[in-house]
Amino acid sequence: MLAFVALGLLPAPSRAASRISQGDGDGDRWFGRDKALHFGASAALAAAGYGAAVLAFEDRSARLFTGAGLALTLGIAKELDDLSGHGTPSWKDLTWDAIGAATGLAVAYVVDRFVLSPLTASPSANAKQSMRTGAHPAGLGVLFVF
Repeated sequence: MLAFVALGLLPAPSRAASRISQGDGDGDRWFGRDKALHFGASAALAAAGYGAAVLAFEDRSARLFTGAGLALTLGIAKELDDLSGHGTPSWKDLTWDAIGAATGLAVAYVVDRFVLSPLTASPSANAKQSMRTGAHPAGLGVLFVF
């Protein structure tokens, strides 16, 4: 019985995939206004997801996965909604969602790593790091002459 149900569902993904726009003939251009919206929304969602994950995770990779998961899940959900008849589904929209998510994550990571981390690092951690590198804790270089 389960085999019949599974076989009955096999044509459904192929029918759904055939409904997704692939050509330029239907007005689905790579640089259309809606692509900028997909890019911007995905970038904002990914950065917001990364920022929210700062509260829950110390590990930056977990923050990256959280931001990517949020942006891409909502982008895919939007395309599935379009596929159900509420819009025009497009692989190009998903591509711009992915590019936007990557850009948002890159910006959030750079801000976290190079702007916020130095500001929130404890003084004792800075002193330990400077002792290892031979730098002065105040940021002054130390010259060893023998």
